[in-house]
Amino acid sequence: MLECVVNISEGRRLDVVEAVAAACGPTLLDVHTDSDHHRSVLTLGGLPDVVAEAALALARAAVGRIDLSGHAGVHPRLGAVDVVPFVPLPSAGRPARTGDGASGLTAAGEVARAWAERAADELGVPVFLYGNADPAGRSLPEVRRGAFRERRPDFGPGEPHPTAGAMAVGARPILVALNCELDAGDGGRKLGADVAAARAVARAVRERDGGLPGVRALGFDLASKRRAQVSMNLVDLAATGVETACEAVRREAERHGARVTAVELVGLLPAAELERCSPAFLDWSGLSPDRTIEARLEAAGSG
Repeated sequence: MLECVVNISEGRRLDVVEAVAAACGPTLLDVHTDSDHHRSVLTLGGLPDVVAEAALALARAAVGRIDLSGHAGVHPRLGAVDVVPFVPLPSAGRPARTGDGASGLTAAGEVARAWAERAADELGVPVFLYGNADPAGRSLPEVRRGAFRERRPDFGPGEPHPTAGAMAVGARPILVALNCELDAGDGGRKLGADVAAARAVARAVRERDGGLPGVRALGFDLASKRRAQVSMNLVDLAATGVETACEAVRREAERHGARVTAVELVGLLPAAELERCSPAFLDWSGLSPDRTIEARLEAAGSG
């Protein structure tokens, strides 16, 4: 079993998001859309061949409808179809916290490389490999920093597609993406100060600046809500889980005179991660069992 969590650079034209989602067929488990990030995350799940075909249909639909040349959003991006990670899931439908072991990641990497070459040939979009699909094992942040400047694409043209940019295609263990919305709540504080607080919180909790292991974090301005946000990817759930990360954000936000007013899950999370959260945290965060990969796979199978 594979999960594929495709990130596309469209979060404002809902008709486009719906058309891209419809191209996935019954493999589609979840769609998360954010207008400030100008981004949608589509989660697919099922047998490897079926998921790969659905992801290619998704990419065709997105490349045909999204023009990156006029794109503006707070989230970094390489292309219209920005990130295509393939994630191994155990056949029994219960994802392991760090993927399906070395053999699962190796197999997912082979699927990702084959998919990347085919997508680049068919769509004419350059592709950069990352994670377990990349022989050098480079991370997604490394791809973003070095694409076209320090590194040529692994497949496809040597220059960005005029409207679709480029794609990052990889294989990785399961991660959880979360957003924590901040509010100073004093009525007189400027949005800029809230954003500065969010960026300071992100620096404090992310691994690269000495924070929590396996945490990647950025601070963003949510113009539509006039709020700030700490956006996190938890890439090593065995080291830092959802509750630990969110509680760290809550503590750091309070140090900067702000509070976390909402926790937003981007996509799905494994049931095992939800099970290790305390009842008090689940009540506060609003995370629920229907947002697990297992629940959506079961619903898709029964449907």
